[in-house]
Amino acid sequence: MAAKPQSATSLGVSPEDDRRARIIKYSVAQGIRVVCIVLAVAGGGNWLTYVAGFGAAVLPYVAVVVANATDGGNSKAAPKAEAPTIAIGADAFRNASSDK
Repeated sequence: MAAKPQSATSLGVSPEDDRRARIIKYSVAQGIRVVCIVLAVAGGGNWLTYVAGFGAAVLPYVAVVVANATDGGNSKAAPKAEAPTIAIGADAFRNASSDK
């Protein structure tokens, strides 16, 4: 059975574009973390120090989760490629000792 060819409009985001978007999301979150670290050090022991310190501690986890988040399956997924099945019948095999 011949499979239908894949349409170019059903393709997902290219790996390069996906990687670039993930790097941007992660870099923005880590930039915010650097600001939190600076505020925690320069906060002077008030509530801002604790809030910024908490943000600096939690943001690495949040950055990874946000960068790796998908759209939840809402995008149009490309169909999976199907490999043809090859079947070899028993009559195709011969006994090697009987060929002499």
